[in-house]
Amino acid sequence: MFSAGDFTGDETSEEIVFRDAARGVHKHLTVRGDTLIGAVLYGDAGDSAWYFDLIRNKTNIADIRDLLVFGPGVAGGGESGVESLPDTAEICGCNGVSKGRILTAIAELKLTSVDEVRARTKASASCGSCTCNVEKLLQFALGSEYDATPKVKAMCKCTLHGHDAVRAAILEKKLKTIPAVMRTLDWTTPDGCASCRPALNYYLLCAWPGEYVDDARSRFVNERMHANIQKDGTYSVVPRMWGGLTSAKELRAIADVVEKYDIPTVKVTGGQRIDLFGVTKEQLPHVWRDVNAAGMVSGHAYGKALRTVKTCVGSEWCRFGTQDSTAMGVALEKMTWGSWTPHKTKMAVSGCPRNCAEATIKDFGVVATESGWDLHVGGNGGITVRVTDLLAKVTTSDEVLEWSAAFMQLYREEARYLERTAPWVERVGIAYVRDRLSDAGGRKLLRDRFLESQRYSQDDPWAERAAGAESHEFRSLAVVE
Repeated sequence: MFSAGDFTGDETSEEIVFRDAARGVHKHLTVRGDTLIGAVLYGDAGDSAWYFDLIRNKTNIADIRDLLVFGPGVAGGGESGVESLPDTAEICGCNGVSKGRILTAIAELKLTSVDEVRARTKASASCGSCTCNVEKLLQFALGSEYDATPKVKAMCKCTLHGHDAVRAAILEKKLKTIPAVMRTLDWTTPDGCASCRPALNYYLLCAWPGEYVDDARSRFVNERMHANIQKDGTYSVVPRMWGGLTSAKELRAIADVVEKYDIPTVKVTGGQRIDLFGVTKEQLPHVWRDVNAAGMVSGHAYGKALRTVKTCVGSEWCRFGTQDSTAMGVALEKMTWGSWTPHKTKMAVSGCPRNCAEATIKDFGVVATESGWDLHVGGNGGITVRVTDLLAKVTTSDEVLEWSAAFMQLYREEARYLERTAPWVERVGIAYVRDRLSDAGGRKLLRDRFLESQRYSQDDPWAERAAGAESHEFRSLAVVE
């Protein structure tokens, strides 16, 4: 995606829109008089540099207005896009890198890949929308010498190995510590970096549950602190509410904590929980202790883990409900909470096809029907909304739990660190996921491995931290960024 200039426009401007749904391409140009003032490109940003140059230079487009939306290949008289721009044309707007600077770096430093150009010039190092133009300049500069064959992307700058190769080596070579992985796979940086250490920590946890000792130093600050850090340096605390259910005791405990510690903001979240904002670092263990006393545990709102299981009231109360979605949601959450995953995961259970719990935009969604349950996977909200794919139709609650555990374990074992279920399902294909889980024997093995890992995962980190509130460990972790 690329955007530049005033693409919202006003009563003095006009809009030119091109849309090709089959290719997933959308262009939205904003013109005022004979000048292009804004552009949004989605799905294909190859012409972004040309449009940006027209906007920045306030070029008169009167002669090409009718062809403008088709790009420089048509409107520019047949000339190709980025190669035909002057050397002063800005390719990377985030870092102010011109075409001339990129070409000079390619020639003088003998750069041959986008990663090398990015490292030496900062072009495409921020939002990444200019990556396609950097690639075109490499093709232009190197000609037949440029190798456009897709290469395995390394985990980080410390290694040439990709995520899949590292995971395979951990299992094949029985590597059980971060130093062992780095030593065996020839890490160029002895201690790794902020990108590879969290990934290795997760891969080892997943591969060797019960053997590998979690390394707190290799976690992001939120996971080290078991709370979400906010922009003012305070934290937010989210107790777990099973399936969105709560009680007078829990609500009373939350209210007491809010008053006792003068917590400034209390908000109901989109995942049917209550978030306490403005908790200071020093208050964290005391807040945890007090909510623990009411029987509440961490909601893992800070972690690459199961966040929430959203539910509707289902057949117990709703006149449209076909199954007890609330009970199913509670059962799912109690089975899967505490599980570390490649990225955050969210679930939902809707009591009928009206889908009030929005199960079809969750990582794992369950929709009740008259005959049983429809299981959906690979959805998410956010910037790019993705609707789930149908995984299977089952008839019993036990089958829902079995399929969900198997799906979670397949995702845990095969997705790359920081890869949500949506891009993972798109990468491997829903047919692959269905094939793996449709085999009853394989599904049960995945389920069993997941439940075995949960034996070592379902300990409340808040209780542990609250018990050691004054320990040197807590004080030292609390100040690490």
